Amino acid sequence: MYEYISGKIITKEPTTAIVDVQGIGYKIFIPLSTYENIGQPGDSVKLLTHFKVREDDQSLYGFASDPERDLFRLLIDVSGIGARTGISILSGASVNEFKQRIINEDVKALTLIPGIGKKTAQRIIVELAEKLPKLNTGDAMAPTALISTKTQVVDEAIRALVSLGYNKITAEKSVTKAVANLGNAATLEQYIKTALNMI
Repeated sequence: MYEYISGKIITKEPTTAIVDVQGIGYKIFIPLSTYENIGQPGDSVKLLTHFKVREDDQSLYGFASDPERDLFRLLIDVSGIGARTGISILSGASVNEFKQRIINEDVKALTLIPGIGKKTAQRIIVELAEKLPKLNTGDAMAPTALISTKTQVVDEAIRALVSLGYNKITAEKSVTKAVANLGNAATLEQYIKTALNMI
C-alpha cells in the first residue's frame, strides 16, 4: 500500500521514528541500521516502507535501503517469524553479515536473537538458503554517525537492547563490555552489534 514515506523526522529511537508528512505524523518501526542512517530530528528523510495489517493491528515498517526491506520481506515469509523478530534480526546484523550466517549455517548466531530458538533458526536457514544468494545487497548502508559522548551511547545502546527484548540487567552488562572492547569512537550500531555477540 505504501511504497515509501517522505517527510521530516520529528523523533527517532533505535527501533522507531516519527515522520511528519504534511501535518500527519507516521510512527514507523525501524531496524538499528536504518536508525543510524536517517539523520536527526528536523532533517528530511525518505524511508522505504512495508505496511503490515492484522485483525488487531496496523503497523508501518521503514528501511533506509532496498536490501534491508527485501531481507525483511524474506524473513517474515518464514514460518514463525513475525515483523518484530524481522526487525530484531536486521538490528543485529547487516544484510551481508546475515547472508554469511545463512551460508555458514550458523545456528548459534541466530539463536542469540530474542524469540528465535534452535528449531526456528534451522527453519530460517533451510527456507532462505536458496533465496538469499539472489538478494541484491547493493549499497546497503554502513554506519556513519559517530557518538560523541560515552554516556549517550551507553544509554541509547541499553534502550535499544531492551526494546529488542532483552532484560535491562543483561543489556547493561553486555553494552558495558562492548564499550570497553571498542573504545569511545565506534558508532551506536557497532556497540549494539558487539553487545549482542556478548550476551
